[in-house]
Parts: sequence; C-alpha cells; structure tokens
Amino acid sequence: MAVTLICINEQDHYPLPESWTPMLEKLLHIAAEHEQVSAGEVALTFVDDAQIHELNRTYRGIDRPTDVLSFPMLEVGGEELKVTFDEAEDAPEEMLGDIIISVERAIAQSEDYGHSLEREIGFLFVHGFLHLLGYDHGDEEEEKVMFAKQELILQKAGLVR
Repeated sequence: MAVTLICINEQDHYPLPESWTPMLEKLLHIAAEHEQVSAGEVALTFVDDAQIHELNRTYRGIDRPTDVLSFPMLEVGGEELKVTFDEAEDAPEEMLGDIIISVERAIAQSEDYGHSLEREIGFLFVHGFLHLLGYDHGDEEEEKVMFAKQELILQKAGLVR
C-alpha cells in the first residue's frame, strides 16, 4: 500500500520519541486499509499550544488552543469518501491533507484520561485522518460512526485505554 506519512516537529517543549514514527505509520496503514484508501500522503505536524491556538483562530475563528486540526486536500462529497488511485508505480502521490497536533494538549489529555501519551497521540492522529476523509462529529449519529471507527483502528494497532 502506498500511503505515506511525513512527520514534522515544530515544537520544542517535548522531545518526540523515535518510537512514534513507526507507531503512526502503522496507524496510518491500518486506518487507510479500513477506509479503503489505497494511496496518498499525509503530513503530520507537531506544534505547541501557542501555534495551534493561532491556527485555530486563523482558520476556524475559534480563539483558543485545541488538540488536533485537519486540513483536507480532497473534495469530499456524501457521507463516505472512497479514494482509489492508479496502481502504476510512477503515479504521483495524492496529498490527502495535513494534520496538526498540539503535543502540550496531548500530554494534558493523556493525564486527564489516564492513558499513555502514545495512545493519545495515536487517537488524535486517527481522529485527524478520519477528518481528512470527510468524517465529522457535528451531531450524535456522525459522532457515533466516527468514534467507533477510531476505536476499531486503535484496537487493531494495540493502542487500548
């Protein structure tokens, strides 16, 4: 499967463990397989609360930090998006979008929820990935569908609470 991850660290408050990259790549492949995404590229950037606060204010008009933001590059129509690509080896990677995670927020939330930071980062990454594919949690039914998918993907990867 040609789904690739680009990780960028733009924060210096927390040293990122080397184990995160393989864990996030595994999650991406599990999530992509589950959602029948055969190829594409996801850019994941780790930031601090000040940076995500500014992005949240600029792009969503919400003047506070958040845990994760997603910026999809594909047009999404309907309830589900099925992405398929040409299987040719020289086919360019389709940019699925950008996911931004606040490491500070993730640390606080992992402590609040009583699970590992690795699990929280994994949760936020899968959450962001599903947003890239058009899933949302604006109402109770959408939330039920999206959160069930998140938990299934996290369980397949062994990131349980």
